[in-house]
Amino acid sequence: MIDVILGLQWGDEGKGKIVDYFAPNYDIIARFQGGPNAGHTLYVNGEKIVLHQIPSGVFHPHTANLIGSGVVLDAVTLKRECESVAKFGADVRKNMFISKRTHLILPTHRALDKASEMQKGDGKIGSTLKGIGPAYMDKTGRNGLRVGDLLDKNFTTNYIKLRLKHQRLLDNHNFSEDITAWEEEFFEAVEFLRSLNIVDGEYYINNKIKEGKKVLAEGAQGSMLDIDFGTFPFVTSSNTITAGVMSGLGVAPQLVRDVIGITKAYCTRVGGGPFPTELHDATGEELRKAGNEFGATTGRPRRCGWIDLVALNYACMINGVTKVVMTKADVLDKFTPLQVCTAYNVNGVETDQIPFDICKANIEPALKSFPGWNTDTTVCKTENDLPETMRTYIQFINEKIGAPVKWVSNGPGRDQIVPL
Repeated sequence: MIDVILGLQWGDEGKGKIVDYFAPNYDIIARFQGGPNAGHTLYVNGEKIVLHQIPSGVFHPHTANLIGSGVVLDAVTLKRECESVAKFGADVRKNMFISKRTHLILPTHRALDKASEMQKGDGKIGSTLKGIGPAYMDKTGRNGLRVGDLLDKNFTTNYIKLRLKHQRLLDNHNFSEDITAWEEEFFEAVEFLRSLNIVDGEYYINNKIKEGKKVLAEGAQGSMLDIDFGTFPFVTSSNTITAGVMSGLGVAPQLVRDVIGITKAYCTRVGGGPFPTELHDATGEELRKAGNEFGATTGRPRRCGWIDLVALNYACMINGVTKVVMTKADVLDKFTPLQVCTAYNVNGVETDQIPFDICKANIEPALKSFPGWNTDTTVCKTENDLPETMRTYIQFINEKIGAPVKWVSNGPGRDQIVPL
């Protein structure tokens, strides 16, 4: 049995905390896609920790953590994270496993990412410059090196061959930055990576499921950044939706039970790309401050706006969402009135569907106003503690997206989640 947790917006929905909250109920937490551009924020003993590669169940001793084949892995980032979580008592050599089929991000992938983005000028897609796109390109181009290749005595030779190919591309970009230090870090991290549990991921997880183990598949980024169904070309390089679980872990679709989607009580986006409900005024700036909306991975300020039910309904549809977690509801405590986007006016025509080319469409959001609650909800423990105006807001969203909001996160703490 597999349950899935994934983001329903443009990422940054608070998936790390939610996975950490649910982790005690599962035997295995498995990352199925994405790379170190994901930043899943947890608070352990009051201290903030951001995980980029390690699954968010790492602080639960009884829980195994699998990095699946759909992930692209930065060995340097992973080594740093392993050292960081070890300070909090997490034993990655005991409870973390890496699929042999997981592709590696090389130093030259990072260089290619940077060179490509620099050449785009005003057309930048907002890449985090972690080498993720080029690593996925090598994967689909059948050139990439995988974690299992580290166990081959010819790994260094194969690395050099691929590096030379990348160098020719970098020369075409007139990229002349010295990446020697990156390579030194990489090979040091590779040695560390070889000391970890490298497994046949697809056999590992299917055998565990046959044994009756419960798996929680952890998504990275958000549904609206999916390579096929997101706001193309302002998307990531992998399938961030439920379909990515099957290809990213090597499991059959009938094994998936619940799909738990996460949405903020409002919307944010980092980098370029369309954002129909974005606020360019003082309210948007106040949302950013109240929600501390700065990227966990990049530190970039996030663009902020009202919740978008057109996009949210679309994300629930393509993912088969069965339950929803609403995060950062407490951020709206002092805002009134609240606005909710219920439809788009696209070139003068109202629609409740995402346009094919949302980047070129002239979209005006149709907004419905709700009163705010002007109450400190961070202290709420039960549904009855929530103000009636908040419950009305949530109920309206339930009806529009066709999936029930079952939990409300009302603060950063592990215990600040209200079941509904």
